[in-house]
Amino acid sequence: MADAAYTLAPKPEGATGVLVLSDGHVVWGRGFGAVGEAVGEVCFNTAMTGYQEVMTDPSYAGQIVTFTFPHIGNVGVNDEDLESRVDGAVGCVVREDVTLPSNFRSAGEFGDWLAAKGKVGLSGVDTRALTRRIRLQGAPNAVIAHNPEGEFDIPVLIQRAQEWPGLEGMDLAKIVSREIQEGWEGSTWELGQGFGDGVGEAPPHVVAIDYGAKDNIFRNLVKAGARVTVVPAETSLDAILALEPAGVFLSNGPGDPAATGEYAVPVIRSLLERDVPIFGICLGHQMLGLAAGARTSKMHQGHRGANHPVKRLDDAVVEITSMNHGFAVDNQTLPENVEETHVSLFDGSNCGISIKGKKAFGVQYHPEASPGPQDSFYLFEKFVGMLA
Repeated sequence: MADAAYTLAPKPEGATGVLVLSDGHVVWGRGFGAVGEAVGEVCFNTAMTGYQEVMTDPSYAGQIVTFTFPHIGNVGVNDEDLESRVDGAVGCVVREDVTLPSNFRSAGEFGDWLAAKGKVGLSGVDTRALTRRIRLQGAPNAVIAHNPEGEFDIPVLIQRAQEWPGLEGMDLAKIVSREIQEGWEGSTWELGQGFGDGVGEAPPHVVAIDYGAKDNIFRNLVKAGARVTVVPAETSLDAILALEPAGVFLSNGPGDPAATGEYAVPVIRSLLERDVPIFGICLGHQMLGLAAGARTSKMHQGHRGANHPVKRLDDAVVEITSMNHGFAVDNQTLPENVEETHVSLFDGSNCGISIKGKKAFGVQYHPEASPGPQDSFYLFEKFVGMLA
């Protein structure tokens, strides 16, 4: 079934799902999860674990995730591995059919969970071929569809994929951000213990701006010793200052940073002028870069996975990191007051900055992991340590 993926050959027998790219290429497979259609940008993720965390990461809003690891869904799902209660990826593409889960933490089947969340799955696909195509030609717009009867109007699906405007210029942060301010409770998860409790009586207060945050970020801030208040993406400067933060955190999130920056950057610039300590991750890192005077650009294929090597420039230490981004700060546009602190060893792209003379820094990768390595947990302690 997968071998004929990139031709306009007739639908193979037994195909109940399809991925239709905007250039007309058709990838047949077996549908699972939600019945219906979803449009988005097709990307790939190379992580071997953590598919549930990936699918609930709001940074994947508007995207269809191709998992390069073939066995997805085999450990089931559970409520503890959710990274957000809002929408993440709209669908996923996998190599092997989803099997019955085999894991002591499993509380349900991946396909059933996808269906309940309204996310479309497609199995039986040559994901290596699809990944190679993305690497060579860039991340395409596409429609993923599932119909148990196997009936699809391919020309209509191609047209829908072509008419979707794509992520460039799209502000998705305000769509996935929480709508109201709330205090965060709970620390990181440990096997046999679950999630940890809150913090002490008088920790430093961090106001976290939610552009589409993963919950494990807040848990790591708490673990590092902070009291955390989470506010919506479009919260005003006055509302943030009224909370009397010891520091402000800028979260990850989806979409084009330049679009989100229209309302986020003026707030961040004002915080910098007031010497408020700032820490940004992923989209938050890009927001900090824009506020400092740099520019961002869309990447050819993006970085998504749990094995990305990043070099720390001050001591040449290499961190293995978790990443999920399709835009990056252009390190050729960094102004003199911005120091580049980390770079990708895959392509040399910017992965970290600090603002000279300010307690403000950001990283492009995800130090909170979930999924991924824990090499970079120290960044939360570094930030909270600034606030003491």
